[in-house]
Amino acid sequence: MTGLLAVLRKYIGKKNMELISEISKPGRKGYSLPAHDVPKVEISMEFRRKTAAALPEISEPQIMRHFVNLSALNHHIDKDFYPLGSCTMKYNPKINEEAARIPGFAHIHPFQPEETVQGALQLMYECGESLRKIVNLDAITLQPAAGAQGEFTAISMFRAHFNKKSESRTYILVPDSAHGTNPASVNFSGFKPLTLPSNEHGLVNVDKLKELMTYDVAGLMLTNPNTLGLFEKNVKLINDIVHAKGGLIYLDGANMNALLGISQPGMLGFDAVHFNLHKTFSTPHGGGGPGAGPVAVTKTLAPFLPVPIIVKEEKYKLKYDMPDSIGKVQSFYGNFLVIVRAYTFLRMVGEQGLSQISKSAILNANYIIQSLKDDYFLQYPGFCMHEGVLSCKRLKNIGIRTLDVAKRLLDFGMHAPTVYFPLIVSEALMIEPTDSESKETLDRFITVMKRIRKEADENPDILKTAPHNTPVRRMDEVKAIKELKLTWNQ
Repeated sequence: MTGLLAVLRKYIGKKNMELISEISKPGRKGYSLPAHDVPKVEISMEFRRKTAAALPEISEPQIMRHFVNLSALNHHIDKDFYPLGSCTMKYNPKINEEAARIPGFAHIHPFQPEETVQGALQLMYECGESLRKIVNLDAITLQPAAGAQGEFTAISMFRAHFNKKSESRTYILVPDSAHGTNPASVNFSGFKPLTLPSNEHGLVNVDKLKELMTYDVAGLMLTNPNTLGLFEKNVKLINDIVHAKGGLIYLDGANMNALLGISQPGMLGFDAVHFNLHKTFSTPHGGGGPGAGPVAVTKTLAPFLPVPIIVKEEKYKLKYDMPDSIGKVQSFYGNFLVIVRAYTFLRMVGEQGLSQISKSAILNANYIIQSLKDDYFLQYPGFCMHEGVLSCKRLKNIGIRTLDVAKRLLDFGMHAPTVYFPLIVSEALMIEPTDSESKETLDRFITVMKRIRKEADENPDILKTAPHNTPVRRMDEVKAIKELKLTWNQ
């Protein structure tokens, strides 16, 4: 334990903070427990502690101040700008949290009889219907707990569809600009990924698609806009090529923040699409969860949806009678309170507000990219959608890498953009400002990025040794991977 305290002291000591164990004084307490109302039970000696737990003894104000100060050492969307490309880290309205804390939602149990949770089932049904209409598809499941699980669910339905037709297909096409989870989802679903290259404009190479799309290919996973933030202008042609060979096409909906109220995947010919409620619809994400990745599909794929699905008859019911279903992909009915938050956001915004979200996201992204393209490098010129990808490859000549730029940005109280992704851009710097940021915030970010570019020429060492103002300085990331420690006593 001494080693852990030393590490904590090294980092939080810079903020003149005491460890909670150092604040502790015998006899202090920050709680008051009611008298127990159950019979006293003697615990067997073999299960009792030999010595008392070394727990800190502090007052309630000390507890609150200690943990509030600790939380301020971390970066989060309530603290400052979070331009993480591909992740859509938009602000999470606090009304969503209020709704998720309503006792009738927060305290229910998934094993309760349907008649006792009609309100929850109604909310889930209406949320699903809203999402389904946004993409103009026929049926939906709210069960997947994240975007990657949504991918897996959709491609598993593709496999069930072809099994039902007694067709043996081996491959799923995955563009080289796809999200990194796409090939993994293909493998887990029983197919093999086949890379589809981009053309010189960063879009799908249609000629190569025609060559690769055979009757041994089950379909295509397409991210649109792609990870360069570019809209696939030939999307209708792409879908027609896939369908002509009996294949199915899936839309990775992680970038849906660019499409709301503007483009409906169902109208473009997509057979399935997943949503990231924790991206597009403002529910919190990061740090491993929770999230939600609902999947909407055409009538052709509806029989293969995970069970149960929610149906509206005289009452709301959970329907399990689906013989062609791929089965459950998540315990119970999905991350319910995440769905509550997304539903709240949808109701607050309304149908008329959806397009404004995407228009604002697109405008913000282009404002940043166009303002910085001369300072850095824009490999694929032109306007982007909700995010854009700059490159720091010109800085390599003076010994500066993208990582150095990202680390230096932390010194100005902003989170770094995504770096080194997508892989088809050397020294990539992927920026997504989202719709929830003001022009003043964007101007501050642009000013800082221009300053960093100037520092790269005039004082490169300040970038190479950054960050300087964060609680934790630059880590040895290779060492962290090779010598991973998950417990304090290793």
